Amino acid sequence: MAESNFVDYVKIVCRSGKGGKGSMHLRHVKYNPNGGPDGGDGGRGGNVYLRGNHNYWTLLHLKYQRHVFAEHGGNGGKDKCHGTDGKDEYIDVPCGTVVYNAETGKYVCDVTYDGQVVMLLKGGRGGLGNFQFRSATNQAPRYAQPGEPMQEMTVILELKLLADVGLVGFPNAGKSTLVSSLSNARPKIANYPFTTMEPSLGIVGYRDNKSFVMADIPGIIEGASEGRGLGLRFLRHIERNSLLLFMVPGDTDDIKREYEILLNELRNFNPEMLDKHRVLAVTKCDLLDDELIDMLRETLPDDLPVVFISAVTGKGLDELKDILWQELNSESNKLQDITAEDTLVHRDKDMSRFAAELEAEGEDLEILDADELDMDDVEFFDVEDLEDDEA
Repeated sequence: MAESNFVDYVKIVCRSGKGGKGSMHLRHVKYNPNGGPDGGDGGRGGNVYLRGNHNYWTLLHLKYQRHVFAEHGGNGGKDKCHGTDGKDEYIDVPCGTVVYNAETGKYVCDVTYDGQVVMLLKGGRGGLGNFQFRSATNQAPRYAQPGEPMQEMTVILELKLLADVGLVGFPNAGKSTLVSSLSNARPKIANYPFTTMEPSLGIVGYRDNKSFVMADIPGIIEGASEGRGLGLRFLRHIERNSLLLFMVPGDTDDIKREYEILLNELRNFNPEMLDKHRVLAVTKCDLLDDELIDMLRETLPDDLPVVFISAVTGKGLDELKDILWQELNSESNKLQDITAEDTLVHRDKDMSRFAAELEAEGEDLEILDADELDMDDVEFFDVEDLEDDEA
């Protein structure tokens, strides 16, 4: 993956700005010795936001930006001068990015459409100056508030491809060949396992200028849900596909058994994926005659549509597109009554697999230490300094 520009997993440290402290100042001018308090309030610290941007399709731009720090708020001044607000930081991410807490694995937020803005960390409020504490019984307050502290969190950003149809199959099942035949996508095709090392998307044209998006992921092997092969890295990309297209070569000894192995891997990874509509495509049918195809039909599962195709000769591709379009637009495959963002349920990360995921992505498990976080830049509030504060 060193030569690949497809980055779907990054770990970054985010920190909001701390609030500026309020000023403790008493006004002293000529001919007005009892000017009273005039210390201004501190400015708020900058927030950290996530923003959906359809111009990005990977997280490559964040791979080497491991620190996102918002600006601190300015301190209040005399003459009731308000401190400057810290500058907010916006992290542009592709649509379909999910954020998890890197320490606990808890789900944090999700960015699903272009222009969506989600607050990741809130900046600290600025402290009140002593002008705000004046009263009839306390006409010269000699104290002010410190600003609220900053928030800090190490997060995992995961990209999950948004596609209509996801291809599921063993290595060399013909997934990349099918995508190249149905769309203008040109994934790498070769006669050895794991030719596809990264997901690819293709737009499949249909009748009357209609189209749908098909996602090709690296091949799944038995035990992929436990980290074998490339399954642990890329199984998440088919979690958001509306329809799953299982692909098994026609020259396989037992087509039904291979289909059940693939189904079991999805069940172990995320049981909710079995609720999706499924279609089974038997590939490489140019190697089979009609009599053998009729015999194979009797041994295949009868709880899902089955189509025999050959991406090389084009056999069965029109029938496949008809079935896929019908399943995508069926009433049972549409989301019902999704009117609010909080109606969607997200799973937290399974901590038993979390360490293996970080290791597979080349990430360390330790949080960056104080030297890396530039703790020298952090200011601490001292009560004694308030009495001597003249600004």
